[in-house]
Amino acid sequence: MIDYIDNQLNRITMYRLALYYLIALLGIAVIFSAAGLLAYDPYALLFSAAFLLAVSVAANQIFAKSFKVQTNVESAYITALILALIISPIQSLNDLWFLGWAAVLAMASKYILAYKGKHFFNPIAIAVALTYYTANQSASWWVGNGPMLPAVLLGGLLIVRKIGRMRMVLSFFIASLAVTLIGTSISGNDFFASIQKLAVYSPAFFFAFIILTEPLTTPPTQKLQVYYGALVGLLFVPQFHIGSFFVTPELAILIGNVFSYTTSPKEKLTLKFKEKTRVTPDTYEFVFSAPRSFSFTPGQYMEWTLSHDWPDSRGNRRYFTLASAPTERTLRLGVKFYEKSSSFKKAMLAMNKDTEIVASQLAGDFVLPQDPNQKCVLIAGGIGVTPFRSMIKNLLDTHQRRAITLFYTAKTIDDIIYKDVFDRAQQDLGIKTVITLTDKKNIPPAWKGKIGRFNAELIRSMLPDYRESIFYISGSRRMVKGFKNILRRMGIPNRRIKTDLFSGLM
Repeated sequence: MIDYIDNQLNRITMYRLALYYLIALLGIAVIFSAAGLLAYDPYALLFSAAFLLAVSVAANQIFAKSFKVQTNVESAYITALILALIISPIQSLNDLWFLGWAAVLAMASKYILAYKGKHFFNPIAIAVALTYYTANQSASWWVGNGPMLPAVLLGGLLIVRKIGRMRMVLSFFIASLAVTLIGTSISGNDFFASIQKLAVYSPAFFFAFIILTEPLTTPPTQKLQVYYGALVGLLFVPQFHIGSFFVTPELAILIGNVFSYTTSPKEKLTLKFKEKTRVTPDTYEFVFSAPRSFSFTPGQYMEWTLSHDWPDSRGNRRYFTLASAPTERTLRLGVKFYEKSSSFKKAMLAMNKDTEIVASQLAGDFVLPQDPNQKCVLIAGGIGVTPFRSMIKNLLDTHQRRAITLFYTAKTIDDIIYKDVFDRAQQDLGIKTVITLTDKKNIPPAWKGKIGRFNAELIRSMLPDYRESIFYISGSRRMVKGFKNILRRMGIPNRRIKTDLFSGLM
């Protein structure tokens, strides 16, 4: 069942999943309102949502043209729907100005409160905070109620699973529970009653799943994300206050955004397409110009936005791991194409010298350890080899020797990419590469490598000291999950297993 869910999640981007989730919540709220389970007029709910959508899309287009940047309609839809779920529906037409003002502020914050194209604050949080100070009205966060809780939980957990932010969300709730426990102990209130209120009658789950995990204002590594979640969780609950000053949900996330911004890369790059090369029957390498000032760590990924007409259900954004090394003056992506490719990938194939693509959200801690003496085992399946190309090319260019073994699985000999880099690394740096082909019906007579899939016996035979290594796995979700299970059965603890969540497959 879990594998089926993962397969379905792989078919859509995180943004599209969030959009579907918000639409579903709004639809459920309308039904519950009509049934009397929620104290709202269902027509007012629909009208408020439609008005917010219209204003958000229009404002987004105006600001995008004014600042001459690529627009993303999907982002405007998500912002409008979140506002519709946290601001109470209108009771009269006089309330429309407040809805419109909140939508305009949210859109404006993405363009005005930004540096190098990266906005400082969560657009929803800053909009709600500013409406309080400029219009003396604020969000009710009405989505946080008992009848809506099952739907909020189900869809929210799918989103967190998709984006791999479970540790951050858990740190948020652990911190919130700790502050609640301390606060109720001091005040003498009922702890369990406070927990029930937090879980059922507050927006805590919706806040954690949607607001806390907003990609552009989230720290880049898991360690920093845990700190971020804990900080926001500490401030979120009403038991935390300074005298008579209580921190609202929106202020909690804004304070967290300050921490995130100070610890995150600031780059948002508009890149020119240079060339593409077909490296296997179904894989292309794309090369883009890169500014000299841009730096990253081999193994990291970025979000790539490519505007194109009529985007399909997967949208116009993708996460790809960088295949290039920081020592190169270009940025490279290795991208696999399928028979029925998305509109995004079709637009990539159609790129020309005038095409621009936006790369942002540099993140990820799928990187080599700082200790150059630490032994590492790199395990790649198919196009998942791209981060290892980045790592090994950087070692070659900087003349660093490390105890590294690369296990690389490909279907056929024609599916092997970057072999020239790996061969040179084996010759110059002693980095051992073991390649295996899995399509046993198409093995060329001259093939001297391995045949079949890697297993525990092969790893043990080739690496007698494997327990001293850190293992890196990059490939499809199924492949990563399978190898993690193999390594665990071999006695490798989780802390010595690193996986690449965004390996170019999303």
